[in-house]
Amino acid sequence: MLKNTYKILTLGVLVTLGACTAGVDDTGLEYAPQMYHSTPYEPLSQIQDENSGSWLDSNPEDEHGEFYNSNPYNAHNMTMREPVANTIKRGEYIADYGIDATDYASAEALLTNPFADSDVALKEGKALYLRFCEHCHGEKGAGDGLVGEVYKGVTAYNSATVKDKKAGHIYWVITNGKGRMGAHASQLSVDERWKIVTYVQTLQKQ
Repeated sequence: MLKNTYKILTLGVLVTLGACTAGVDDTGLEYAPQMYHSTPYEPLSQIQDENSGSWLDSNPEDEHGEFYNSNPYNAHNMTMREPVANTIKRGEYIADYGIDATDYASAEALLTNPFADSDVALKEGKALYLRFCEHCHGEKGAGDGLVGEVYKGVTAYNSATVKDKKAGHIYWVITNGKGRMGAHASQLSVDERWKIVTYVQTLQKQ
């Protein structure tokens, strides 16, 4: 009786150990390993050892270990590549308008606000202004934001030198910066800048 019990226990251990082996149609005890070890090339992963993860290989047809994740079709087997020169992110577009970054006069004369008559853009512009501009220029654009109180000289939009500036000038200052103000082209899309211009022009009249 005891001998049969040992046989049954031994058989049970062998079956359990056998269940740990992953295969094409048998994932073993790891549920769906493909969900953890992706077959496609992951851009942020670069494992060049072709034998890495061979002990847990759910897809032996690919002739490399489970964890290997380098792209043999790219130079140096790299999975992440630099974008093509002059590539811009999806949804963005280039809008330098062929004007020199310091040529504010030309920008004022040539550029018009595509959102000038949009109430929706005005509302969005206010939200963007409060997020990106209010800390320096103040809620009402009087140059009295928390930063403006410490670093004097922040422009008030209703001052004599600024209140009559046109949309193109304001847009160009936001884009390229001027004086103590830094450029915001990297923080704001083209449309977002124009929407802020829409709101700033309401502050010029206060």
